[in-house]
Amino acid sequence: MSNDTVQEFANKQIGVLVLGLGNVLLGDDGLGAAAVACIERDYIVPLGVRLEDGGTLGLSLLGLVADSDRVILVDAVRTDDPPGTLVRLDGANVVDAVRDRLSPHQVGVADLLDAARLIDSYPTAVTLLGLVPDSIELAVVRSSAVDGGLDELVAAIVREVESLGYRMVYEPEASGRNRPINDLTRHFGM
Repeated sequence: MSNDTVQEFANKQIGVLVLGLGNVLLGDDGLGAAAVACIERDYIVPLGVRLEDGGTLGLSLLGLVADSDRVILVDAVRTDDPPGTLVRLDGANVVDAVRDRLSPHQVGVADLLDAARLIDSYPTAVTLLGLVPDSIELAVVRSSAVDGGLDELVAAIVREVESLGYRMVYEPEASGRNRPINDLTRHFGM
């Protein structure tokens, strides 16, 4: 690593940010919140990894993204694949996807990444993990296709975090015991 890279990493407060995106009131669009809630409930998350339900906050998330070395975005991603199919994109493909293939809040995510780049705080790596939605209509329940793929998505997120050098421990009984549900988004995400 160059001195500049070491200094840049030292300035970041969050090693890996897992950022669930989407609107829990729009059916499958709430899968980002659901995945983050499942991880929070079932895993002991190591220091350096931060889980956040970003909802549809867009530019309000800039501070979190700017403080993160690596970001894993979790969201519904429109493709020609069948609903419930796992999608993984990296680098420039993420930027293209947030402009063209994310759910209704896509403009906010594109603006968020553009703003991070403009202030020279773009993460070292950005990955998008998600599922192809079946329905993004007014509903507080997810389609059976997306609900059926949620475990696969959670496993993919855990693998991604672990590939970055952080150990995620599956312990559903212990990990959620002292974590109250802080908001309705996490409640509906579970």
